[in-house]
Amino acid sequence: MTDKRRKSPPDIDAIVEVLRREVAGLQVPVVTEFSRKRRNPFDVLISTILSLRTKDEVTRVAARRLLDRASTPEAILALSEEEIAKLIFPVGFYKTKARTLRLVCRDLLDRYAGKVPDDIDELLTLKGVGRKTANLVVTLGYGKLGVCVDTHVHRVSNRLGYVNTKTPEQTEQELRKKLPHKYWIEFNDLLVTWGQNICVPISPFCSKCALLPYCRQVGVTRRR
Repeated sequence: MTDKRRKSPPDIDAIVEVLRREVAGLQVPVVTEFSRKRRNPFDVLISTILSLRTKDEVTRVAARRLLDRASTPEAILALSEEEIAKLIFPVGFYKTKARTLRLVCRDLLDRYAGKVPDDIDELLTLKGVGRKTANLVVTLGYGKLGVCVDTHVHRVSNRLGYVNTKTPEQTEQELRKKLPHKYWIEFNDLLVTWGQNICVPISPFCSKCALLPYCRQVGVTRRR
């Protein structure tokens, strides 16, 4: 068993270098996939809302189906709540999300002339938009600096011993303090991909983890 006490502080430069190499052959998060094809803040906003508490493979199909049909706030508002729900089924809470999407699009038209804000505080005023969604829109939609933290980023950052926090919100604030700015935008992509494939929530694949030499394995009681 790894002696966590003997591990030196995580070398974030080495960790990012390893992750860049290792994730090259893995499936990237669905929102990242959408942003790479076309940097469109609206696509990022919609796909992120759909992705909440939903598996990526489900989000991928649902987001494509909806955005192929309606790719602007005006087009989504032209659809009924029931039509949207059918298009995004079976994402988690699809009926609630259908209602939320219409509210968001109405807000975008009424307050921002249909344009998605590029400011986190402004984004947080939109219905159903939390810090994860706001940060993804800013970073992936606009290419601006931000630190997006979801459950994977929170878990992996703590397991590595890079932060010692209890919630994703606390992790975001700690990363903003200590993570070099040059890694801010890509950190989410790297850790989410790693967290979905290797550093999974229960019984992570430590035996084949390229980060093991840098990881304190904080809180890991079972591993493969």
